[in-house]
Amino acid sequence: MDYGQKGAWARDALRNAISAVASTSSSMLAVRDVQNSGEEDGDPLDLIPPDKLEYLLKLVQALFDARFIASCYNIAVLFTISVFAVLHWRESRNDRRQWLARIRGRKSDSAKKTTTTMTRTAQPPSSPASSSRSSRFSPGTSTPTGNWKDSLVDLERSPLLRGRTSSLTINPTRLDRKPTISNTVSSWLNRQPPPIPIINRTLPSNGTSLFIALWILLNVFFQMLLTPLRWDYFFVFGDKMGFMFIVNLPLLYLLSAKNQPLRLLTGYSYEALNIFHRRVGEMMCFMALVHFVSMVIWQFVLAEDWMLASKSAWAYFTHPLILCGLGTFTSYELLYFTSLGSFRQRWYELCLASHVVLQLAALVFLWFHFYTSRPYVSLSLAIFVLDRLVWRLRFKRATVTADIEVLEDGQTFLLSADWDLLARPRPSQHQPPWWKSSWSFFSFNPNKSILNGWLPTDHVFLTVPSLGGSHALQAHPFTIASAAPIITHSTSAAGKHQQQPTHAWFNLLIRSYSGFTFDLLRHAQAGHTRVSVQIDGPYGSSHALDMLRASKSAILVAGGSGVAVTFPLVWALLQQPNRDLLSDAEEEDDEAVAPEEEEEEEEEEEDKVVRRVSPLTRQKQRVHMLWVTHSKSHRNWIPQEQFDELVALGLDLVIPEPTEEAGRPDVAGIVKGWILDAASDGLESGVVVSGPDGLNRTVRNTCADVIGEGLDVRIAVEKFGW
Repeated sequence: MDYGQKGAWARDALRNAISAVASTSSSMLAVRDVQNSGEEDGDPLDLIPPDKLEYLLKLVQALFDARFIASCYNIAVLFTISVFAVLHWRESRNDRRQWLARIRGRKSDSAKKTTTTMTRTAQPPSSPASSSRSSRFSPGTSTPTGNWKDSLVDLERSPLLRGRTSSLTINPTRLDRKPTISNTVSSWLNRQPPPIPIINRTLPSNGTSLFIALWILLNVFFQMLLTPLRWDYFFVFGDKMGFMFIVNLPLLYLLSAKNQPLRLLTGYSYEALNIFHRRVGEMMCFMALVHFVSMVIWQFVLAEDWMLASKSAWAYFTHPLILCGLGTFTSYELLYFTSLGSFRQRWYELCLASHVVLQLAALVFLWFHFYTSRPYVSLSLAIFVLDRLVWRLRFKRATVTADIEVLEDGQTFLLSADWDLLARPRPSQHQPPWWKSSWSFFSFNPNKSILNGWLPTDHVFLTVPSLGGSHALQAHPFTIASAAPIITHSTSAAGKHQQQPTHAWFNLLIRSYSGFTFDLLRHAQAGHTRVSVQIDGPYGSSHALDMLRASKSAILVAGGSGVAVTFPLVWALLQQPNRDLLSDAEEEDDEAVAPEEEEEEEEEEEDKVVRRVSPLTRQKQRVHMLWVTHSKSHRNWIPQEQFDELVALGLDLVIPEPTEEAGRPDVAGIVKGWILDAASDGLESGVVVSGPDGLNRTVRNTCADVIGEGLDVRIAVEKFGW
């Protein structure tokens, strides 16, 4: 569109605007003069002085140009998501190939390695125990050779466990690597700085902070692009800031949705993206503030008298358009304050309720405040309604009867339930891939609820209606502490895959704080140890499990209740594949190895390879776990029988003395020792940590240090920021 066409278009827009407000009080004196002229025929623009008309036309043209540029912002967002999707798909493909290559038993230097880790022969697991609490953590237990606690006695009494690292057999020749620029950059991106002094606010990794900074710069770029930097065009700046607020709405609601396509596209579930959701919300609140202040400055300071019908503050702030804007601004600012960490920790229930009420009110106010916002408001409302009412309430929620057991410390309790898994259709070679199914793109699977099973690191939202009051409407998130159920399939005579009957043992390890958890603990202590609960989920991502499976050395670090994350992962790495092997032992030779193929796309082929691997081949992966506890009573959170079985399968388990007795162990030294031990044999390491912020930062920075030295290490931090 050339300048002449834009000018004609601006004149038409201004003429239509004057006609629209002809029967109401106008904010422009020029329009008021036209109304008072008494002329009913002719072009109303002819009555405006030429110099003022030229300015108004340029102002209108600048407004629409600014809004068009701002509307292109989501194109940049979609492009960024597509880039991350390509990177995720490539990484997932490589991880799967590495995992299949390892379990097929390809030649590896790890077979020649002799370590100081206690070697055990894998024993067939026994049947599930029916009367012990340990049976609710996994499908069964086995009798290990030896007692893992015996091997921990001397280790626990060593000073801060520093001797653990020095006892490893490390080949220094393989560690003599010259760091590259890529190693230096990757090390810096993975490093996590200390908390901000005084306010003690935890900072994310440098890579996350850099991404957030680039996103902020993207918003600044679109805000300032072709925006006239003149005081007489200041209205354009304020209006565009409001429009930038609007175009960010769908992204804000998409990041907050529990069921969303971003998990499929990027591999990150909503809880991992929660930090971006908060930054988007904070940025939008800042935009709303700037928009509000800019409009007030324009109205009472910068606008010339001939453009205003009145400078009365009462007339301005009581106008319906302004009242709706104030309602939107107030709602989102209250959302920000109720989302602060200090508020959430004290009044979590109020935070949940306010989020639902305030965001619905804000969308309604915005709908009437700004006509152009309605497509974005409609899309945001659709995301909210589909996530809350359709998927979460209709397809994801299940009601089960659970038992509550208060543990030894009196502040922790175990909520347990069990059921027979509902059958789910298994993908077959005739089923079209996910990209040819529109429903799968939105993770729409009505059969996928907690009754169908879950994966390691998954979490659920728990509601206990019997607590009464507002608790019946509240859903609180908890990580599933029990091992994921093992789902096996068989092939019928007709060639169809059928799911075998499987029993699930479900556990939530809950620490009592204020509010919901405190009331539930008191409810159990009052004798109500069997309750009906509503479970919404599961939610989560397999990113950590995929990374560990692809690594030849898996390192898991847990702090306190973080064991609810690491224990299911260890079980999936060691126990679950072995059960698949044993279930088909009568059909496959134990020493058989699947043929090497470069392309394996079907899930059933992956399971076929898993079942054909011998136990000795599978044990080529080294699995280490460090669990830091505060008191001895915390060790009872996971039954000894479960650790016995995992140690028998090859787990290198380290549980230092409780920190309340011996102080903090040398976590960095232990983790670095395991990484160097693997690197000396040319093995890459995958590290997963879940615990307090200080522990997470220590492990992350330890990995960043060795990455900077040129070693092959990947790190994943499993911590939810509710």
